[in-house]
Amino acid sequence: MNSIVILLIAGVCLLLGYVCYGGFLAKKWGIDPQAKTPALKLEDDADYVPSSKFTVFSHQFSSIAGAGPVQGPILAAAFGWVPVLLWLLIGGIFFGAVQDFGALYASVKNDGKSIGLIIEKYIGKTGRRLFLLFCWLFTLLVIAAFTSMVAGTFNAVPSKDPAVLKKGFGAASAASISILFVFVAMFMAFAEKFIKSHVSKNTELIKFIVAAVVLVVTFAIGMKLPIYMVGKHWNLIILAYLFLASILPMWLLMQPRDYLTTILLVLMILGSVVGVLFVHPSMNLNAFNGFSIKGANGEISYLFPTLFVTIACGAVSGFHSLVSSGTSSKTISNEKDMKFVGYGAMVLETLLGVISLIVVGALSKGHAVPSGLTPFQIFSLGVGTFITKLGLPKIYVTVFMTMCLSSLALTSLDSVARIGRMSFQELFIDDTTDRSQMPFWQKLFTNQYFATIVTLIPGYLLCLGGYQNIWPLFGAANQMLAALVLIGIAVFLKATKRKGVMLYAPMFFMLCVTFTAIILNVQKNLTLLLSHKGIFLVNGLQLIVAVFLIVLGVMVTITCIKKLFGKTESVEEEDSVNNYVNSAN
Repeated sequence: MNSIVILLIAGVCLLLGYVCYGGFLAKKWGIDPQAKTPALKLEDDADYVPSSKFTVFSHQFSSIAGAGPVQGPILAAAFGWVPVLLWLLIGGIFFGAVQDFGALYASVKNDGKSIGLIIEKYIGKTGRRLFLLFCWLFTLLVIAAFTSMVAGTFNAVPSKDPAVLKKGFGAASAASISILFVFVAMFMAFAEKFIKSHVSKNTELIKFIVAAVVLVVTFAIGMKLPIYMVGKHWNLIILAYLFLASILPMWLLMQPRDYLTTILLVLMILGSVVGVLFVHPSMNLNAFNGFSIKGANGEISYLFPTLFVTIACGAVSGFHSLVSSGTSSKTISNEKDMKFVGYGAMVLETLLGVISLIVVGALSKGHAVPSGLTPFQIFSLGVGTFITKLGLPKIYVTVFMTMCLSSLALTSLDSVARIGRMSFQELFIDDTTDRSQMPFWQKLFTNQYFATIVTLIPGYLLCLGGYQNIWPLFGAANQMLAALVLIGIAVFLKATKRKGVMLYAPMFFMLCVTFTAIILNVQKNLTLLLSHKGIFLVNGLQLIVAVFLIVLGVMVTITCIKKLFGKTESVEEEDSVNNYVNSAN
């Protein structure tokens, strides 16, 4: 199969999905362009910041497009390219985009509240506390996995040996650019305010031009002044950055950084597409390798549920709902932007997943996934090869690809750090209690600085073991979160007299996938420990967390399912203006 055909099929399906199914959801749920969104009603210049739809889209896309759409499809390609492509397209259009759009919609209709607080309103306080605890623990896994991944990407050994420095030049330059991004993002924040206050027309165009110039300058400086530092030191620097991203106002750091990163990621996707069209490599993978495969270590993996847990981002990911309801919903200026942001960002991420599949297929030999290379290395090598054939110097392409891949993880990291902080705070917040009347311990636990530190420290400790040990738990927890969020959204839609039947099939399927995957994980680790072949700090820790996830997941599921299929009283949204429901309902 030629890669151009695969890319064309994917592009047409995703475009039709956005226009037809995305439009269908918007019509059934009801979009009111005249409603006052939370960003306008509760503007505080910190979390609630009215923004253009392109700015919000940039934040949404750059936050959700983490390592997943690269890592997942490449790892799952061992089953063959057909099941991977089918799950990316079906999952992206009917599962992932629906969840992302639904979480954003529910949050905007409820004063920008997170999914946890929405669950409290429509399901109850018990459901909310269980869900928030699950979310907070999940953010620790994300922080651990992605911090370790980025630190490994930036790892470059300081040396006086020119050969050693040359070998690590790409990583060192990408690291330098990432550090500069923090400062140029703040510059962009103030530049945007200046543009808005002094320019009446074409503000988005001027903002883009300024961003493009800043990116070129930053890239040039990073190439001239690479930073050589080992991974363990980068762990600490990344955590320091996450602390700032968690507490600083959205407009000052995260939004401009996400805007700059989105330009990079779009350029990477465009470069990949052009490279595929120019090189048009063949898909060298088998179409289907069976319902079970044996890994290099002799371990057997089954298509169900392994494929659906391995490919999360790009198909459906619970983490996305935390971004939709935790940050993006607080910056939407008009309800009509929600489809573009919620559904559109997921569609673009699915396209990135398809490109990852094409890349691994192009590099495969003997109908097998390349061995001895990480998914990031496979993607970087493949896309870099495509782009260099367009005549660009290899060294620049290498640094650019390394920078883009690290940006994928960093933009998810800064969002998840903020979401983790907010989830921890919400665990101890009672809307009926005045903060001035709170006891000391409650004030401490709801303090943003304390909540951030409590979130980052365990995330740092977990990352010391490397992302490989965390990834299986991350995948299982991520997909369970998606199932729980879909149930929560379905309850919200039912309680507000909206159509939610389209969520039933995705949520039940993801529940089956998740519980099967976690039970298999428990069985595997328990067998290793009982046979004295496992390590407690690896297999024992995974076993404990997996059992906890099962118990917590069952409790949240039962609580939500009872509410969904029981007698549910109608509940009004926070703002009476937001009560608009499209007449099509």
